[in-house]
Amino acid sequence: MIIYGVALLSACLVAGLFIGEVLGDLIGVQANVGGVGIAMLLLILACNVPRFRFLVSGASAGGITFWSAMYIPIVVAMAARQNVAGAMDGGILALAAGVGAVVVSFALIPLISRIGSAPVAADERAGVADDD
Repeated sequence: MIIYGVALLSACLVAGLFIGEVLGDLIGVQANVGGVGIAMLLLILACNVPRFRFLVSGASAGGITFWSAMYIPIVVAMAARQNVAGAMDGGILALAAGVGAVVVSFALIPLISRIGSAPVAADERAGVADDD
């Protein structure tokens, strides 16, 4: 059954890459435009369609989980490498924009991490422990 999950993931990837290539041709860019993102959206949609529900339940879900855990970091690393190579060819402004985006992202980490955390009670902030 795991093979069905992998087959669904593969079909979404092929369809997403095809759509990305078509979009690139339509806007006049000689590249795949958002094919991986489109593939991920297709996988999310396919997982929520009742017709494909049997493909994403039980052992099949293990195949999707495994490959998504492997797939996303690899794609991010490949995209980061292309962005750095493009920035080096693009000149100092492209490089400064990339460095600026990284600095802003690092600066926002504490703010974003507070969004999902529970508020701290006044006693906990003051360091007073309740030893009842």
